[in-house]
Amino acid sequence: MVAAVSLPSQAQAVLRSRLCDPVFIHSALSSSLDTNYSKLKYLVASSVSEACNNSVLLLGPRGCGKAAVVDMVLDDLKEEHPDAISVIRLNGMLHNDDNCAMKEIARQLCLEHQLSFSKMASSDDNTEFMIDMLRECGLAHKTILFILEEFDLFAQGKQRLLYSLLDAMQSLTSQAVVIGVSCRLDADQLLEKRVRSRFSHRKLLFISPSLDDIQRLVEHLLILAKDSGLPSKYIADYNSRLTSIFSDKKFKGCLNSLMDADATTSNIQRFLFRAVSYMDMESGFLSVESFLKALSSMQRQPKMDSLQVKTLTQISRFWNYTFLCACTD
Repeated sequence: MVAAVSLPSQAQAVLRSRLCDPVFIHSALSSSLDTNYSKLKYLVASSVSEACNNSVLLLGPRGCGKAAVVDMVLDDLKEEHPDAISVIRLNGMLHNDDNCAMKEIARQLCLEHQLSFSKMASSDDNTEFMIDMLRECGLAHKTILFILEEFDLFAQGKQRLLYSLLDAMQSLTSQAVVIGVSCRLDADQLLEKRVRSRFSHRKLLFISPSLDDIQRLVEHLLILAKDSGLPSKYIADYNSRLTSIFSDKKFKGCLNSLMDADATTSNIQRFLFRAVSYMDMESGFLSVESFLKALSSMQRQPKMDSLQVKTLTQISRFWNYTFLCACTD
């Protein structure tokens, strides 16, 4: 007979599922019309409804939510226009070679439209196939979205992929949107003149969140809603205790220390996941100590941890070796 899952374990599972869901993490962004989510959705939605071509760059440091915003926009548009969107994804770390990128575009187009894909096709054949598909999809009022992650890596070499793609979009019959995602703020300056002339100058800048943004994000992720599937009395007690934690000076100092080290959304996500792992499984509530332990675990220094299990002789040898290395350098 399977034992019943305890209430603290259920609450912990709910919180962990939230923290592992990028769409839920960034869903608070959709509430404002002045967010990059709203701007990107308007740009892509207008391109789909008005049957026009567009291009945009999403620029910002790693971990600030660029890819999550793209996924949110795509999910929304697929619900609104289920038969009018086709998505092609490339990554500069995998497909920065022009021939490889063209082959991957052809493969995904064939998979999307249930066509046979030829592995032996040349790069020119794949380019012609892409142009033909852009034309056919345009005539069928279907928009192809090209998501180019690590966009700056595509802007190296001869940039034949970018030129071929953007040049094909100059046709009146094509209907496509190119979304470049990069952690380099100068990614557009890497483009050759012939490519830059065909690429729009639209850029959406993502910045690391402020302390107020972080506090709102923490509340969004940790406050339990009434429909969480947990007893209402537990939810009320849990939220009440959590609210008191948010006003605690130690907790605020913990957030400040975390932001001084790394203020990206992904780092906040890791921090909160660890805090939930330190939840008191007897009471089922988070405490200030949960967050302090999470911060401490993220600030560990591997060398110092290794020294804690060494004998005095081993420590002496370690420092002698370090000294000799420094003298050699």
